[in-house]
Amino acid sequence: MKTAQGLSATLTMEVARVQAIASLSKCMGTIPSEYIRSEDEQPAATTQHGIVLQVPVIDLRDPDENKMVKLIADASKEWGIFQLINHGIPDDAIADLQKVGKEFFEHVPQEEKELIAKTPGSNDIEGYGTSLQKEVEGKKGWVDHLFHKIWPPSAVNYRYWPKNPPSYREANEEYGKRMREVVDRIFKSLSLGLGLEGHEMIEAAGGDEIVYLLKINYYPPCPRPDLALGVVAHTDMSYITILVPNEVQGLQVFKDGHWYDVKYIPNALIVHIGDQVEILSNGKYKSVYHRTTVNKDKTRMSWPVFLEPPSEHEVGPIPKLLSEANPPKFKTKKYKDYVYCKLNKLPQ
Repeated sequence: MKTAQGLSATLTMEVARVQAIASLSKCMGTIPSEYIRSEDEQPAATTQHGIVLQVPVIDLRDPDENKMVKLIADASKEWGIFQLINHGIPDDAIADLQKVGKEFFEHVPQEEKELIAKTPGSNDIEGYGTSLQKEVEGKKGWVDHLFHKIWPPSAVNYRYWPKNPPSYREANEEYGKRMREVVDRIFKSLSLGLGLEGHEMIEAAGGDEIVYLLKINYYPPCPRPDLALGVVAHTDMSYITILVPNEVQGLQVFKDGHWYDVKYIPNALIVHIGDQVEILSNGKYKSVYHRTTVNKDKTRMSWPVFLEPPSEHEVGPIPKLLSEANPPKFKTKKYKDYVYCKLNKLPQ
């Protein structure tokens, strides 16, 4: 049997996609050593087993707006994550988004996928790829991905959108259009929850220039899910992230010193508070520390949309929230500088 090191050597000849590694690994019952996490990260050893977190579930159709604002604000302060039901995005729009994304990963030939791959050495995040950030000790996540912006139109570069399946563009544009109303409502609630006017947070965030960056995560079956992670523990750099997963569980949240599996509701939107909302709120709202596990038998997929500032936009604590008693806890800086520091593991 080929060792994990031997399997690594076989795959270094070209850019190794996890989908290809998964096919080889399945036959061997092992995974390459660079996918085996250190003991203090291995999910089998670090997950609280038998307990599934019920993160807050919030009904966006609740007629009592004050109650809804309080629920969103409380969840953002205490958890940094919540689920939205009755959010107004039709089930069909979510199903179409998921169908075309799955088809791209599972039915489009590899050579065609590589046509929209990220340019090696480029700072551009958009495109098909595997690694994302500086890897600690050379360790890799068990995931392939596709990034591209879906809103606003001025930020969209169709070069990174798959041509196949043919309905890919329509499904993604429809989902992006439907999401805008949900985004406005979340920002309004977060703003009111800080005692600000409803429009103030979204205006501080860049208003109509906020970028909607879609990522599709594709986590193939992994022979050793006890040793690997899909995405390593992190907080999102975005303002907020709005995510829909497929039916395979895998999201974990760090709460009260432990890692827990998160149970999610079909067709709910999972909302993560990201670093930029933590900064805008001067630390009142907390970005959620989370990671993803993988499955031995099933492919897990997820579709997060990261709501981000334009790269030149400066983000800092909203001045109205500051006082002598509440001085700024974060620097004000351009988003591109924040991203550079975070991806290269440099202090902010």
